[in-house]
Amino acid sequence: MLQPLKFLGPCKSGPINFQVYGDIVAPRRNQKKWKGDNDNWIVFSDIDDLIVEGDGLIDGQGSSWWKYENDPRPTALKFKKCKNLQLRGLRHIDSPMAHIHINNCYGVTISDLRITAPESSPNTDGIDIAGSTNVQIQNCFIGTGDDCIAINSGSSLVNISGVQCGPGHGISIGSLGKDGEKASVEEVYVQNCSFTGTTNGARIKTWQGGSGYAKNIVFRGIKLDKVRNPIIIDQYYCIRGSKCKNQTSAVKVSNVLYDGFVGTSSTEIGVTFSCSETVPCTDIYMSNIDIDSEERGEIAVRGACLNAKGFSSTPTLPGLDCLTLARNPPQPSPGRDFTPPGHLTPWVFEGKGKRNRVPETVLALFLCWVIYFRYIL
Repeated sequence: MLQPLKFLGPCKSGPINFQVYGDIVAPRRNQKKWKGDNDNWIVFSDIDDLIVEGDGLIDGQGSSWWKYENDPRPTALKFKKCKNLQLRGLRHIDSPMAHIHINNCYGVTISDLRITAPESSPNTDGIDIAGSTNVQIQNCFIGTGDDCIAINSGSSLVNISGVQCGPGHGISIGSLGKDGEKASVEEVYVQNCSFTGTTNGARIKTWQGGSGYAKNIVFRGIKLDKVRNPIIIDQYYCIRGSKCKNQTSAVKVSNVLYDGFVGTSSTEIGVTFSCSETVPCTDIYMSNIDIDSEERGEIAVRGACLNAKGFSSTPTLPGLDCLTLARNPPQPSPGRDFTPPGHLTPWVFEGKGKRNRVPETVLALFLCWVIYFRYIL
């Protein structure tokens, strides 16, 4: 049994390999054993080139905490201000609150984790990401009582693939904009993931009264099995029991692509776009969407649109009257780099730690110059 533990830097001399091959078990809810620190259990802060790996178990013993839902509860494992972090192979169960927090980190690779908690356990997110850039999450199984993965403000270049999610609340952008926050999330790429028995699939959630943006987001190659809200954008997000008043400002949601969704919804609403009247959702793109009812043939799945605009390149199931059907619709306009990590176009190159885009006109002039000197002179 391990009491709260913190590994604090700065430490820049890596790599540092932290191996876990046994069981690490948290104390049950007891103020003396927790030394008054109810926010975190195990913390790594300001450590570069850190590798945490093994086939061991991290057991948060959350069942003694969950009935005190409104009291402070610790996150099981937190990484803060770490650069070039690798986390792989471990099993995580029953955190009092979120299982893993990634805060203000750069260059993170998470792979082959198994994270589980009962569906009824409150706020037991699998992986929470905030203020972090260049994050890769691959080949994980996550089934908890809240978001399998939540991507919060300040995050960019997040690539998620091969994640099996369920039970839980899906893979979420947000929540963003709470208490007037100016939020920013961009360049998120989610592909080849599955959702089984979750309350949500691909979700974007923002509070009224916030500002900022969530943009350049891709959900592609998604399998659904009895998902309550397979695709949802909710700009009126409000926690049950909160008094959320109507406000005109909102986080702007734009340039979102949904492609290759197949499977079943457990409700008659397969797609929900519930967007702000004053800050509507724009440039929403859909293709190859085939969402049926789990009771095939008995209930017709439909879509619901409020203040959303965009295009569909193929007929969608369910149909959406807010999307214009076009054979060759305009594609999402790139921000700093809309191309998902690891899929550079021929005119994108890397240098000095940055990814740079060559203007198409320069590329065209270069090709003309090559042709001229090769074949004409």
